[in-house]
Amino acid sequence: MQTVTLNNGTEMPILGFGVYQIPSEETERAVADALAAGYRLLDTAAAYGNEGAVGRAIEAGGIPREELFVTTKLWVQDAPAQDNTRRALETSLNKLGLDHVDLYLMHQPYGDVYGQWRAMEAANREGLAKAIGVANFHPDRLLDLVLNNEIVPAVNQIETHPFFQRTTDHDLMREHGVQHQSWGGFAEGKNDLFTHPVLSGIGKAHDKSAAQVVLRWLIQRDIVTIPKSVNPDRMAQNFDVFDFELTDDQMVQIAGLDTGTTLFFDHRDPDMVAWLSKRRLDS
Repeated sequence: MQTVTLNNGTEMPILGFGVYQIPSEETERAVADALAAGYRLLDTAAAYGNEGAVGRAIEAGGIPREELFVTTKLWVQDAPAQDNTRRALETSLNKLGLDHVDLYLMHQPYGDVYGQWRAMEAANREGLAKAIGVANFHPDRLLDLVLNNEIVPAVNQIETHPFFQRTTDHDLMREHGVQHQSWGGFAEGKNDLFTHPVLSGIGKAHDKSAAQVVLRWLIQRDIVTIPKSVNPDRMAQNFDVFDFELTDDQMVQIAGLDTGTTLFFDHRDPDMVAWLSKRRLDS
């Protein structure tokens, strides 16, 4: 498996398995199938409601802990954020059945971001999280966090796919040593991604699917990606992307698909900020 090296020296697989929107009752089987297919990076979150199922699959899988890279995420915490962040991490670890996670991400750039980050820094120093990072941070918010804290985020996980390529974000992250990670790499099939003529045409040239082309495109941009599927055949197909390479011309063709805007929701939209900030998780 190809890996990237995070800014604290931690090795992270460039391709993993995400469990967003997989119901808890289906997650254990899906993760078991993913592990059997060769995935070693697992990405979950407190907000997904399936950390426990991920943990059960890890325990049943019998794969040595040092071979796994497990990510989970912190939801927006009420004040005092530092105390509540620590409790939230302990809750996630208990559900996962682990004594540490490999990556702990702040899921949203809202609330007492600095209080949450200080608690995450402490968890990192104590070994409860080998690396810490953020998700859904736009360049200005990310740079503010980078410049005003001791630990630079190791990762920023943001919406990234052929129709929203995030080149400005990517360049800023590279400049400051933050690893770019994609969520929504397949754009949930929007804009007919799986049958798009450009992606399908490139795939035909390599005897690959449009989905495999997208994953290869992300990997060649040095972006960590976490495709989701509950179909074992699709999992295997998504994992089979290391035996071909896109040409410069094909990368340019895909670059031409960028619309420069989200296909889901805008983290700077006041209504979305209010909705996400008010959402609370059941413990």
